[in-house]
Amino acid sequence: MKSLLDKTTDRLVDAFLNDKIITALPPRYTKKLSEAQKVRKMCESKIKETIIGFKAAGTAIPVIKKLKEREPFYASIYKRNFLKSGKKVKINKSTLGIELEVCYLVKESFFSSKGPITMKNVSKYISHMAPCIEVVGYRQRKKGITSFGDLCSDFGANVKFLIGQNKKFKRINIGNLKTNITNKRIKQSVNGNTNTVYINPLNSLRFVLNKIKKDKINLNKDFYVFTGSTVGVVSILGKGEYKGKIDKLGSVKAKII
Repeated sequence: MKSLLDKTTDRLVDAFLNDKIITALPPRYTKKLSEAQKVRKMCESKIKETIIGFKAAGTAIPVIKKLKEREPFYASIYKRNFLKSGKKVKINKSTLGIELEVCYLVKESFFSSKGPITMKNVSKYISHMAPCIEVVGYRQRKKGITSFGDLCSDFGANVKFLIGQNKKFKRINIGNLKTNITNKRIKQSVNGNTNTVYINPLNSLRFVLNKIKKDKINLNKDFYVFTGSTVGVVSILGKGEYKGKIDKLGSVKAKII
């Protein structure tokens, strides 16, 4: 007979694959990040689809302290949820909001690297960088965030990723770039800065790469890492086009329907 964890992850995987909303998971799987990690990993093991990269989540240090966690976490990103800038994204009552992030394209050679990834050597594994928008939300009938476990257990709460134009990687002051996300139709505008992302997006990338290495994951190809929101989780106050801008990186758009 299947365990409760096995049955629970079956329901969540079905919701992920078939765009459904299910009842909220039992608190035993979401209150503690360690338990939520078990849910996430079991769910991901049951999905036989292409992974194009990983996301860092919970990268705002004030939020880490508020929720009494030690560090962020990561989750896999599937090709089905990876879109080009300007594409449409349908939202529902379980959508939490929209984020603006820096993402990196990491070389396949990372998987054969030896030793830890540091701020000194991380650059040699990056080929490109780009701005991206993440639409975040649950596959469950629940609202708000009470713990990292809420997000982690539900595939990191990632709904869709939309990527702007890739640029060849070069060292810039990634820890102090102004950012903004705007919906002109409803006159909504939120400013941010890359320094809100776990010291800076490059440090967030380093964190994710070391976690991947620890978990002995190998995709055998180049892959993306999305490093966390520069504007927090911005509430979607209306439908229409949201445009995100990151200084020196460019812009990215998402059409919310």
